[in-house]
Amino acid sequence: MSTELPDTVSPGGDQADDDTAASPASRVFALPGAPDATLVDAVELARAAAVEVAGEDVGEHLGVKPEAERVVTHAFAATLPGYVGWYWAVTIARASRSRTATVDEVVLLPGDAALRAPTWVPWHERVRPGDLSPGELLPTTDDDVRLVPAYTLSDDPQVDDVAFELGVGRDQVMSRDGRELAAERWYTGDRGPDTAMARQAPGHCGTCGFFLALAGSLSAGFGVCGNEVTDSDGQVVSVEYGCGAHSTTRSSGTPLGEHGEVVYDDGDEVSLEPRGAIDGTPARPALEAGPHAEVSAES
Repeated sequence: MSTELPDTVSPGGDQADDDTAASPASRVFALPGAPDATLVDAVELARAAAVEVAGEDVGEHLGVKPEAERVVTHAFAATLPGYVGWYWAVTIARASRSRTATVDEVVLLPGDAALRAPTWVPWHERVRPGDLSPGELLPTTDDDVRLVPAYTLSDDPQVDDVAFELGVGRDQVMSRDGRELAAERWYTGDRGPDTAMARQAPGHCGTCGFFLALAGSLSAGFGVCGNEVTDSDGQVVSVEYGCGAHSTTRSSGTPLGEHGEVVYDDGDEVSLEPRGAIDGTPARPALEAGPHAEVSAES
């Protein structure tokens, strides 16, 4: 029911005046046709019925709405704490050729701007990755599209062949929908090809010696990393993913900090050329330095 239309009928059968039409009480019900005047005037009867149900939590009269021939609903503001925008709807009616109104029902309803709880979502749709803690159980539903009974087989030829040869099976296996959902999640995740790590890697996981391919139809696109020094160790990775720890990565050049042998030449004589003093004092004669040279302190 709209709260924007001002065409409401006030008790007495007259159209609401401009001031009433501008108030919140006049914007609850729109009246497309002329309602029953007797029922429109029965405001106090409707209020008494609402008070009988809600006690003192009944506010001002908000308007009246025709439901059918000789049936209308009166609305009263709800003053219940926490029920902002809600209203009490009291439906009354009268029999043909009778001038007496009868109360049909009293209900609490939300208006257009009512404060309401979020739409209820089943618990299995609210659970997200990371919500499961140690010791907690997360049962599957009977209509989980990711699973099918094992006796229907998995429509994966490789899985079916192995199960047939071994003569063993499980109660349920992943359906085609389940496998496609998993593949899409892994491919677009943190260990897919469209990541900074993969774009800068020297090679893809599909060519890495640490790559352990999955079994079944997913083996062509995914596997598990077995390199303990990477963040992907033990995680499902796309064959197009990659990192700097690819098995073909090799070191090149001399490691930093490694130098060649230092050679010292102690056998050659070093000639020290005399230089003139800055203040004009004669320079000392040249000295010949050698393995056994002696330097005198006298000038």
